[in-house]
Amino acid sequence: MEKTPLIFLKLGGSLITDKTHPSTYRPEVLRRLASEIALVWEQNPHQRLILGHGSGSYGHTAADRHGTVHGVQTPTQWAGFAEVWAQARELNQIVIQTLLSSGLPVMAFPPSAGMMAEDGLPVEWDLSPLRAALAAHLLPVVQGDVVFDLKRGGTVVSTEDVFTYLARRLNPQRILLAGIEKYVWGDYPDRTQPIPEIKPDYLEPALASLRGAEAIDVTGGMSEKVHRMLALVRTIPDLEVVIFSGEEPGLVRDALLGASPGTVIHNQDWGEML
Repeated sequence: MEKTPLIFLKLGGSLITDKTHPSTYRPEVLRRLASEIALVWEQNPHQRLILGHGSGSYGHTAADRHGTVHGVQTPTQWAGFAEVWAQARELNQIVIQTLLSSGLPVMAFPPSAGMMAEDGLPVEWDLSPLRAALAAHLLPVVQGDVVFDLKRGGTVVSTEDVFTYLARRLNPQRILLAGIEKYVWGDYPDRTQPIPEIKPDYLEPALASLRGAEAIDVTGGMSEKVHRMLALVRTIPDLEVVIFSGEEPGLVRDALLGASPGTVIHNQDWGEML
């Protein structure tokens, strides 16, 4: 029997936390998202899903203050590294408990516990336990996190970094990135020029002008997200990435069921841009 296609879903830090206030999450939003995921899980008993979430206001503020993404060498920097870890861990536990309360069989796979990076990018991670969790029909949860780094000592990896590492080894069919923006915008922050489709062979000049997030985001914001996903679809030709808003009730559920709201990044021949 052929395996059910694998989907990666990210709940962005801007969606599940208030990034303008340190260590503040959005309980009603998180509960709604958990319910939408649980509904799809119930409807699709053979669903294969990996869920990721950003750190939002729990990790980025401390990481920015300590410069963690750039490297960790001194005792003060290592204390900051531990502080960022603790904040990311706090949010992860909130997410896990909310998902469990919705009846989802989740297990946390934090990168800090087993991933190694080199110069800011993941290079080593034993995925045997995560593969076993998928085979047992459990729901692995990963996150943006601090990790040890062979060159920098320590650093921060985004959920997109984690998804990129996993995608090249697990070959998902779709990556769904739910944040607060309905599209990738050509004129952010004015938001009058949505970009419905992005392919690797065009739009690079326009993408060069994309800006990052409004709030502090040590992992680069929207611009970095788009460029990393473009690089990924170049190496996985059948992959579809969707960047969309999880603010509207039902859109995460619809995306998991096959809809493509927002901006689609892909390498297929769908014709000209709309």
